[in-house]
Amino acid sequence: MPAYEICYLDEGGALTYKFSATCDDDQRAKILAHAMKLPSAKKLEVWSGEALIYTRPAAILERQMRVAS
Repeated sequence: MPAYEICYLDEGGALTYKFSATCDDDQRAKILAHAMKLPSAKKLEVWSGEALIYTRPAAILERQMRVAS
């Protein structure tokens, strides 16, 4: 089973907390990341080794929100 690192960041992009988990696949790691997210976390990332496999909000959405402001 692959190991994942799930990271939560604040509004400024600073790491607020993270944990490691062993999941069957990427999809289960994404589900776990959302299930464990506290309301104070503004962004989450799921890493598999050196590869970022998932982030919310997505980088494209984040850029669109900045341009609209």
